[in-house]
Amino acid sequence: MGSVNDTSLCVGKTPWWKEAVFYQVYPASCKDTNNDGWGDIPGLIAKLNYLHDLGVDCVWLSPMFESPQKDMGYDISNYQAVYSRYGTLSDVDDLIAACHARGMKLILDLVVNHTSDQHPWFQESRSSKTNPKRDWYMWKPARYDANGNRMPPTNWRSYFAGPTWTWDELTQEYYLHLYDTSQPDLNWENPNCRRAIYDEAMRFWLDRGVDGFRIDTVNKYSKRTDFPDAPVTMPGETDQPAAEMWCNGPRIHEFIREMNEQVLAPYNAVSVGELSNTPLPSQVLPYVSAAAKELDMVFEFSTIRLGTGGPFHGKYLYREFPLSELKAYVATWQQWLEGTDGWHTVFCENHDNGRAVSRFGDDSTVESWEASAKTIALWQATLTGTIFLYQGQEIGMVNMPKEWPIEQEYKDVESLNFYREAKVSGDAQRIRKTEEGLRILARDHSRIPMQWDASPNAGFTSAGVTPWMRVHDGFKNLNVEKQELDNESILGFYKKMLKLRKEYSGLFVHGAFRPVLQEDETLFAYIKEDQGSEESDVQADKRRKALVVMNFSGKPASLQKHNLNVAAMLGCKHGEGRLLVTTLKKKDLSRMEAGTLKPWESRVYLSS
Repeated sequence: MGSVNDTSLCVGKTPWWKEAVFYQVYPASCKDTNNDGWGDIPGLIAKLNYLHDLGVDCVWLSPMFESPQKDMGYDISNYQAVYSRYGTLSDVDDLIAACHARGMKLILDLVVNHTSDQHPWFQESRSSKTNPKRDWYMWKPARYDANGNRMPPTNWRSYFAGPTWTWDELTQEYYLHLYDTSQPDLNWENPNCRRAIYDEAMRFWLDRGVDGFRIDTVNKYSKRTDFPDAPVTMPGETDQPAAEMWCNGPRIHEFIREMNEQVLAPYNAVSVGELSNTPLPSQVLPYVSAAAKELDMVFEFSTIRLGTGGPFHGKYLYREFPLSELKAYVATWQQWLEGTDGWHTVFCENHDNGRAVSRFGDDSTVESWEASAKTIALWQATLTGTIFLYQGQEIGMVNMPKEWPIEQEYKDVESLNFYREAKVSGDAQRIRKTEEGLRILARDHSRIPMQWDASPNAGFTSAGVTPWMRVHDGFKNLNVEKQELDNESILGFYKKMLKLRKEYSGLFVHGAFRPVLQEDETLFAYIKEDQGSEESDVQADKRRKALVVMNFSGKPASLQKHNLNVAAMLGCKHGEGRLLVTTLKKKDLSRMEAGTLKPWESRVYLSS
């Protein structure tokens, strides 16, 4: 029944996915092989050798299912069919086989909080109040104000702006949708609905050989079924933020345990859940505790959401943040695992956020872009947990140019809804700030075509073809082919760091995290202490240590002036610690100053 051979499930006692490198592929923007302007699954297959050479162990393929594409495939109309622009079921079978032939694995996106309104289940549900599938979605009658005006059942605001309720004229009721009006929420309270999800959306793919799932919006299945109004936290607005009404709801752990027991565990399928609005480690642990038997790991978003104004009204009102705030979040989510049986993820990019080097680094000059992208690579590769990379991160892809007009070049439903809402307000300051925020934070930045080479359309599609999103203007200087010719490029550095991460897995994948200089606004530093792996503990007096020190600024930084003594931090005598890796190129090593980091330079020192 399992999708992989039992011998591949663990390395010793350690599950394979803990030390694996995962790589998220956004199919629309990966590689187009049939010249329709959209990436496709044959294009991904053609690039598997590239991913294997990078050091990727598992590909996470974002939704490729049949869909009207109102939300780029997160609005599924058929769980068992492939969107025609991406290919066919046979193509997916070929992809599974091609991954496995290279010793790689494949996980799919599982989107079962909601479907498309074009899904047959919803078409039946909305056909009449007596249809057997009526209760597979969440329907409620209208409310009326004192003047007899129809009102939605609650005042909840959706993630994509506007209310969470849409009126259905045929059956004279509202249906719930946490996201777009075209994405009605499934009713997990209905056991028949859950059984259909397990069969059609999960077992169907596991039986074909898929190795697991990234599970979308996993903590939103259980809603408050008494449907109270949310407290008014945004005066003057009709719709109010209401995440507490659907995140981590009363039956959520029951639902996920059932999913694990009935589907995930029997197939030995890996699971990584998207866990939003869950800011406390005490809230996260019940999802990923090995004893709880729910999920293997989750994405928690405190770090990657830095700079946003919150998930609802002010999401794209950008907020500057100090380095100390970033470090505080990293320390929290690195240290919370100690003494528990849980596990976590390491990531700084995905399909829902701007590019990391444009947000946490500095893309203002070629020099700062390259140096800061390498520092981000070193940062991510030395953190405890399972690492996830996003398509193009490994070459330092950057945000779209600020000059690109939002209404012409931005395609994302969320971006456009928030921008439209700002313009409707007539508030010039709000419009300006929303535009500024979108140019930093919008989901569109991560979705432009992959930059493979310097040929027309960056090698994503053929010359003369109009890609579904515009190719970045800078692709001739920033592309895979150029960086493959230089082993000291950003791509070359990612390959180097991923190899070191596996070579020193006890330090970097499993190691204890000890923050250093937490209030310093220039240096980001921490100690990693070797904990061994799950089959080989390390005695306390023999534990190797690594000091990670990164200059998160565009100015030189003296270690002495920042009170950082390398030998003391490593607990060894002066001169005993050794430099394991630096972001500098070989030609710059002769000019490297032991006590000073160049702008955006980073190093890892190792105890003897």
